Amino acid sequence: MTEFLRLQKKGEDLSRFILSWLILLAAAPCFAAVPITPLPLAPDYHIEQAQLGKQLFFDPLLSKDQTLSCASCHDPGQGGADGRSLSVGVGGKLGGANAPTVFNSSLNFVQFWNGRARTLEEQALGPIQNPVEMNLEIPELLARLAQHPKYPGEFAKAFGPGPITAKRVAQALAEFEKALITPNSRFDRFLRGQLELTEAEQKGYTLFKNLGCISCHNGQLVGGNSFQKVGVVNPYPRHGTEPDRHQVTGRQSDLNRYKVPSLRMAASTAPYFHDGNTQTLEEAIVAMGYYNLGVNLKESEVALLVHFIRSLEGQNPTILEAP
Repeated sequence: MTEFLRLQKKGEDLSRFILSWLILLAAAPCFAAVPITPLPLAPDYHIEQAQLGKQLFFDPLLSKDQTLSCASCHDPGQGGADGRSLSVGVGGKLGGANAPTVFNSSLNFVQFWNGRARTLEEQALGPIQNPVEMNLEIPELLARLAQHPKYPGEFAKAFGPGPITAKRVAQALAEFEKALITPNSRFDRFLRGQLELTEAEQKGYTLFKNLGCISCHNGQLVGGNSFQKVGVVNPYPRHGTEPDRHQVTGRQSDLNRYKVPSLRMAASTAPYFHDGNTQTLEEAIVAMGYYNLGVNLKESEVALLVHFIRSLEGQNPTILEAP
């Protein structure tokens, strides 16, 4: 009520305030009063297995024609994504979704846009086998690794005696991805009491909360912990091939419902959304305001939100700097 009276006295748009908070309350299952919390400074992972996973992640041996690696679509130099609207697989085949960042992916509650994999281990072999991505069958992959001059020894070092198996390949890739945490963002240091936000960052954070964005973008990842619909207020265009939750459950209510993306690396991972149709961070903010909050954000508001989102970007994962 205090906020209502303050806005009334200042003559601001009360309808926008009320609508935003009604949407926030409707999204209560994903909000549940969860604050934004800092990323861990030292991620927990198996060092030897992660180093093996790093080798595999950057090796085009894992694709059918040996032209693509996992890093082709999850490039550390592009925020763990690839800078394309839709990723390109072997033979120039166009994928069906925008590649999400691999950074901080171990903290997602499920993997892929539609959550069809619960863990990184379940996710890891999917792109390798996908005919429009790396298009390599697992038996052929294992044969290549077993015949390689380096990998048998590397697997033995990481896992001990035994054959190279699909489970071990998936585990190595997952352990590497667990190390891809981006700690010590300006916002995390603010949360730890180590610095003050700039005026623009603080205003952006306040606006982020007041608009209701935090209803779904919360927790360690500022997202990544719930499924939500794109187009809550205004319908978001569908093309019929979206990798939404409906593909997994078959429920009509899951049409245009996706895992909420993390905002941690959003400043570096354009283009945006599952379809990659939004080219800049500013455009993405405007689109979310319109489709999910039902508001037309002012240019000044968009600028403040950009300042806040940029404050979420942390340091490069240390495993990428190691030899």
